[in-house]
Amino acid sequence: MRERRKRLVGRVVSDKMDKTVVVMVERTQRHPLYGKVVRRRKKFYAHDEENTCRVGDLVRIVESRPLSRLKRWVVEEILERAEEVEG
Repeated sequence: MRERRKRLVGRVVSDKMDKTVVVMVERTQRHPLYGKVVRRRKKFYAHDEENTCRVGDLVRIVESRPLSRLKRWVVEEILERAEEVEG
C-alpha cells in the first residue's frame, strides 16, 4: 500500500527550542485573477529528536501524529547543511 504521509522541503529558520525546529516552506502559485506567480511561505514546527538541525539547513519533513500543540511534523532528513559563519 502507498505511503500516505505528506512530505515537504524547507529551510530551518529557528532551532532555539529543545528537540523542535521551525521550518519555512515556500511554494509558488498563480494569482487567481491576474495570473502572476506569487510566492507563499508557511512555517511548520517539526520534531528534531537529536537536535542536529541548525538555522539555514535544507530539510525534508514528514507528516506525523500530533506531538504537541503545534508540532505535527518530524524532520526526516537533512538535505543540505548551512554554511558555517565565523564571528
